[in-house]
Formats: sequence, structure tokens, C-alpha cells
Amino acid sequence: MTEKTPTPPNRQDPHLDPADDTDEPAFDWMKPAGAGAGTAAAAKGSTPAEKTSVAGKDQPAASAGISAPQAGSRADRKAAEAAVEPSPEPQGRGTHFREPLPTSALQVRPPQDEVERRNAERELANNTKPVLPRVMQVLLAVFYPLILLVLAVRAVTSPLFLWVEYNRPGFPGDGYGFSTDDRMTYGSYAVDYLSNWSGPRYLGELVNRSGDALFQDGEVSHMADVKLVILSAFAGGALLILLSIVAIVYLRRRSTGGVRRGLFAGSIVTLVIILGLGTLAVLGWQQFFTEFHRIFFANGTWTFALDDTLIRLFPGQFWVDAGIVIGALVLIASVVTLILTWPTRKRRGIAKEAAAKAGDAKDADGTDAPSKDEAAAV
Repeated sequence: MTEKTPTPPNRQDPHLDPADDTDEPAFDWMKPAGAGAGTAAAAKGSTPAEKTSVAGKDQPAASAGISAPQAGSRADRKAAEAAVEPSPEPQGRGTHFREPLPTSALQVRPPQDEVERRNAERELANNTKPVLPRVMQVLLAVFYPLILLVLAVRAVTSPLFLWVEYNRPGFPGDGYGFSTDDRMTYGSYAVDYLSNWSGPRYLGELVNRSGDALFQDGEVSHMADVKLVILSAFAGGALLILLSIVAIVYLRRRSTGGVRRGLFAGSIVTLVIILGLGTLAVLGWQQFFTEFHRIFFANGTWTFALDDTLIRLFPGQFWVDAGIVIGALVLIASVVTLILTWPTRKRRGIAKEAAAKAGDAKDADGTDAPSKDEAAAV
């Protein structure tokens, strides 16, 4: 409705009685202190007749258009209602709502027996080491000597070792006409056959200078058996190396000093094994060599005449030297590993410091249990 809109007809004007306006505040909280209380007291002490007479001083009880219940000020009516039935004091009128202080678990100290129980459980958890890191250390210690042995065998089954053997002073010559060059050529074929994927024809079709077959059928069959053992050993060594790498990576992340302890134990095991086998070989080489062949080959498949090509290329001295080189390589590697992983005070201190740093990092992340002092304060 705008200012130009005409006034609708028959509209009743609001009733505005100036007698009801007592110039008093509309709310109790706007009154001066003590006003409400005094009015209430006055209301309590007066009778209904007195209230009527008081109201009649200013105006008649029955005036035109004004009913009797509207007599008196608004404050008087509120006081009368309060005298009949006192209303509860609303919150926020003169008083402030106060929330009780929150109770935190850190402010409540548990019983002493509960604190001792928590400390005992924490000590047990700290002293109990995980099982998987120990298993990884044991596996690393067991795999290490086998890996060294396979690597040493691989070093011997190479043309380089053949060249060193055939050209070293004191190596026995061939009494049936093979020169050093012939031995190097024919021996290289035999060594290469052990590490490649060729079939028996690789050696079976070789001929000597006179055109005869270089290797007999028995010799070719034995070399095929040797090849199966060598390739199986190489495959097993490769698998052990892979598993050892996995164990080393895991121990470096989960166990401080676990790699050092595993290699240290492995080097000790290697020394014990190589010294034991070396002692047996020194005490009886022929018996040791025979028992070794009986483990991997059937009887009668690995014995040949002195004029056979395998004996002429690989005489007894060759196998003695090969055993010495294998034992020396494994012994040197194990001793070096033992020295590098020896648990000196400095290495133990570094391990403890790294463990302490790891514990501090866990505490900072909130993933570790609290210390003893923190547990006592909880």
C-alpha cells in the first residue's frame, strides 16, 4: 500500500488509551534496582479493596470503553501475578550461564595398581621383539654361505680359471699329445657347455685333429649330468640372492642393525662349514672327492680311463686346485664380512642411537606408547 492509495472504508482505528501508558519500562530488567521488589511487596500487603480504591483515585472503576482488569500500571499487574504464582527466574536475566569445567582423562589419576599394570605391559612390549625380523636374520645367515659357495663355483667354471691353470708353473702336462693350446680350446668348449642352454650335441659332435670324436658317449652323458647340477646350483643361488635382498631391505627398514647381525652370523656359519670341509679334504682328498661325486651322480657314470678326453683336460690336480680356490674365495669373503660386521662398541652405539631416533620419531607421530613418566602422570 502506497501513500496515494485511498483509505479503505469501514477501517477501525486501533484503540490507544493514554491512561495505560505509565511511562514505565516495558521489561522488568529495564527497571531500576528495587523497583520490582517494592511493587511486589506493596502488592502483597494490599487487599483487593485497597487495590480498587487506589485505582479509583486516578479514574473511575467503570469508564467508557475501559474494563476494570486494565486498571493500574503494567508493573502492578506483573507484581500481582508474581504474588499469586511466582515464576522462575529466567536464565540470562541478571545471571550468567556457567558451563561446568570439562573433566579430562589426564586430570584424573588412575589407581596405583592400574599404573603399575600399564608399566608392566609396556616393559613386556618393549622387551618382546617381533618374530619376523628374527626370521629374516636367520634366513640371511643360512643363505649367506650357500650364496658364497655358488659364486665361488661360478668363478671356477670359467675360461679365466682354465687359462690360469693351464699356464701356471707345475701344472702336469698331457702325456697323450694335447698341447696347452689344445687343452685351452677343448676345455673351453666343455666349460661353456656347463653354462649355456645347448644340448649334448654341443660336445658330442666335436672332433679332434685326426677327425675322431673328441668326447665319447659316456663322457657326453656325464657332462650333461654335471650341467644339470651346475645350472640347478646357479638357479638356486640366484633365488637365494633375491630372497637375501628382500631380507636386507626389510631389515634395514624394520630392524636397526638386523642386516649386520644376520651377515655376522652368516659369516660365522660359513667359516665353520668351510673349515670343516677343508679339514675333511686335507685328511683324505680321494675319499672326499669320491663321496662328493656319489652325492650327485650315479655310480659308474663318473669314472673314466686315463686316455679319455675329460681326464686329459681335467686331471686330478685340476680338481685339487679348483677345491683350493673355491675354499679360499669363500674363506676370504667370510672373513671380510666378519670383520666388517663385528659388533664393536661404536657399531652398537650407532645402532642404539638409530633405535632411539626411531623411537623419538614414533613418539612425535603419536604412534608409540608413552614413556614411564607419562604413564605415571596419566
